Parts: sequence; structure tokens; C-alpha cells
Amino acid sequence: MRLDRYLANAGHGSRSEVKDFIRRGLVRVDGQIIRDSGYAVREDGSQQVEVSGQTVILQRQVHLMLNKPAGLITAMEDPQHRTVAELIPSRWQSAGLFPVGRLDRDATGLLILTNDGTLCHRLASPRWQVWKTYRVMVDGRPFSEDERPVFKAGLRLSDGQICRPAELTILGDTHALLTIHEGKFHQVKRMMLSTGRQVIALHRLSVGPLQLDEKLAPGECRELTDKEIKALYDLVGMEADSFGS
Repeated sequence: MRLDRYLANAGHGSRSEVKDFIRRGLVRVDGQIIRDSGYAVREDGSQQVEVSGQTVILQRQVHLMLNKPAGLITAMEDPQHRTVAELIPSRWQSAGLFPVGRLDRDATGLLILTNDGTLCHRLASPRWQVWKTYRVMVDGRPFSEDERPVFKAGLRLSDGQICRPAELTILGDTHALLTIHEGKFHQVKRMMLSTGRQVIALHRLSVGPLQLDEKLAPGECRELTDKEIKALYDLVGMEADSFGS
């Protein structure tokens, strides 16, 4: 395995961050300073890898799908609030997982957790235009079909920011599906507010090709299948068993 991937998988930063560590001579393998990001490291733990004198422990890649319930912060720790970390089964507690993007405390639905830093960054980055679909219930004026082109053209928020094109699918007067591929702070709520509505319930159904498993009850999670993992990596130009460019 490439040294930069080894370090990223062990939770020591994004690809660019670990490359910088290596370039600065902060990484040693069996006591020798290594400055080549592509240096091959064995995955069996038989070599001692250190960053700034700290031993690196490689953990296998883990990718989870969580059906997030309301009331939890999308973080692994928070000094004041309960977090999604308490929902992770004990066998994955030490896997170095972190959430991909975020869902508001009162929002529910699909949340991906992974210990692949590069995959996490790309799935959350607007650059890769990963579409996310939400089911929205609102209070306010009824949805109308003539709003669909407005959302598709790029909705202007109340503070003047213009959103990227979005897809609005109307399910009823107060229910709709909204598909976006950026992640402004409280974006869905702000989009609805700018059209005279207040979000009552927000539920994420999909991230890219990954659909929320209907068999998962709120608070439950499972590992992604090989097919699901491949679809996510393909989406952002990576391979699950090699370090993407």
C-alpha cells in the first residue's frame, strides 16, 4: 500500500495533509525518514510507521450507512449534545470513523460514516457535485409546479446567495423531494424559507447512488455492500483498493 494512503486510512489527515507530512520529513518507516508518498508499506503491521514520533496503527476501511434519528449532532463528539457516535456498534468504535457531511440535529435519514479521509472529502466537496435527495415537509404556502424552473435555475436565498441548480419534485401541497449538490449551512431550510415556507421535517433519502436502506430502523446502521462501496468510489474517481488521484 502507498504510504500516503496508509496514513490517510489510519486517520492522520487528508491526502494533501499526509503528503505534506511526508514531504517535510515527519514520517519514518522502520526508523528511516521517507519523503516519497508512493513508498510501498506492508499492510500486515510488520513495519513500524511513525508520524512525528507517534506510531501509526492501520485500520481496515470501514464504510457504514446509518439511518440517523432526530435529536443527535452529526459529529463524533460534542461537549454539550448527544452525537451519532453513540449509535455506532462497539465493533466499529475504534475504527476511526467520521461522518460524510452533516445532517442538522433535527434532520433524519441517510448518513454515511467512513474512515477513508479522501473518500469523505470528495463526497462532501461541491467540486464533485454529489447529488443528495431529501424529503421535505413544510409549513407555509402550497408547492406549485411553476416553482420547479426557479429551483432548477438556481434559487436566490434571502441573504443574496444564489444556490446551484436543484431539482424539486412536488409530492403534495406541503411535501416535496429536493435534490441538491452543494452543502451550504442549513441549505434546505434556507431554500424553503426564501420561498415563504418553514421546514417541519427533513429526511435524507440518498447520497449519489447510495439509497437509504428501508430495512434500517432509525438509529440502526450496517456496513455498505461491495457494490455500494464501488459505486461511491467510482462516483468520485477513486478505487476502493488503491489511492485515487
